[in-house]
Amino acid sequence: MAKQLTDNNLEAALQSEGLIVIDFWAEWCGPCKKLSPVVDELAEEMEGEVDIYKCDVDENSEVCDQFGIRNIPTVIFYKGGKVVDKHVGTATKAQLAEKIAANK
Repeated sequence: MAKQLTDNNLEAALQSEGLIVIDFWAEWCGPCKKLSPVVDELAEEMEGEVDIYKCDVDENSEVCDQFGIRNIPTVIFYKGGKVVDKHVGTATKAQLAEKIAANK
């Protein structure tokens, strides 16, 4: 399962040297609910290789402001102190895995 990213643990989470994947979602968002199990599967399969987080946009406005989140679901790929890729909308497991592999 993906880790939770919040306003409180953002700075610690971003200290990782490797790739960080953040799924921005909300409870009321239908497409987010479709993407959620895909993100959780990838988090389990890639544990130890990539840090995968979920961030509830309704509860963590500071994180959303920092990454400029305006639409959900949005998946951000962050490495070396900057956003290296971004996906807005739903995606298949294969699509996200491909982006992870390309940005590791």
